[in-house]
Amino acid sequence: MKEPHILVINPNSTASMTSKIAAAARAAAGPATRITAINPRQGPAAIQGPEDGAAALPGLYALFDHRLEIDYSISAVVIACFDDTGLFELKARSPVPVIGIGEAAYHVASVAALKFSVVTTLPVSVPVLEENLRLLGLASRCAKVRASDVPVLELEDPASNARHRIEGEIETALKDDGIGAIALGCAGMADLASDLTDKFQVPVIDGVASAVRLAEMVAR
Repeated sequence: MKEPHILVINPNSTASMTSKIAAAARAAAGPATRITAINPRQGPAAIQGPEDGAAALPGLYALFDHRLEIDYSISAVVIACFDDTGLFELKARSPVPVIGIGEAAYHVASVAALKFSVVTTLPVSVPVLEENLRLLGLASRCAKVRASDVPVLELEDPASNARHRIEGEIETALKDDGIGAIALGCAGMADLASDLTDKFQVPVIDGVASAVRLAEMVAR
């Protein structure tokens, strides 16, 4: 049995976020798993709501088709946007498994706790995530999708107070939502999950790590 080769595609064009995603993916993967992380050169710098998601689709689809055409070693693909941009279309036509980081985080959170909440970036993303939960059959397990009012690209700025606002929204969720787990609703939050799990003493789930581990299992 060949060892997994997981292609991780960040659908936005921000290379620094792709580097963060790649680090989280490699940290989650088994020692023999190969991770290739890429992003389109053009398209929105961040995906914040349905308009950005639609604008990202041409670059995402072209990159997906090109890489699978030239590299037959790819055993699974992870779409590294919590909006699961293009996920259902790619699942329908892909020769290999395709997993979204939102999809993966919801499934892991629903195993970790009877009820979970999502803490995402801006309010414009909330309806997209709620619809994805419905399509995946997990809406009843999610108590609330919460916006922390953090623009995605602020997560790339060490001087911003993004982490403080995310922590505040998690505190409110744990107080008000009757939950046992949190799903972090942005790939740019991937590096926060371990520290936030320690701080709040509940599972705080990163979709990148969740998707990579699920992809490894499916690929094998």
